[in-house]
Amino acid sequence: MAGPVTAEVAEPTKGEIKLAKMLEGREAGEPTSCVRLFPTSNLTVIDGTALVYKRGSTLYVNVPRDPQNIDKHDTLVTRPFGNRLCKTDIVTTIDPFTGFYTGNIFLSEFVPYKKVKKDG
Repeated sequence: MAGPVTAEVAEPTKGEIKLAKMLEGREAGEPTSCVRLFPTSNLTVIDGTALVYKRGSTLYVNVPRDPQNIDKHDTLVTRPFGNRLCKTDIVTTIDPFTGFYTGNIFLSEFVPYKKVKKDG
């Protein structure tokens, strides 16, 4: 007779915890293929987890197909067409000290997170 089946629940990574804190009080919107980069957008790189672009009060979260390749110490090189970064664009990573190529990040859709309006 077999014993009880228990599902192992993985502990969240440091990156997942950081992303969850950034998204507290926010609600996910409809995913989009591209985000505007100009006139201003701030990028937060969360190691092994996601790229987060801030435009105004909205955070656009991109969890790429290969998040393990995200390293905040690498320099990200993008070659967007125009002023938008799209899921079809490939992000190249470069070691900032040696200038050597370290890999690619293949983007997915960008999920916008907006602050939830409080009633009252």
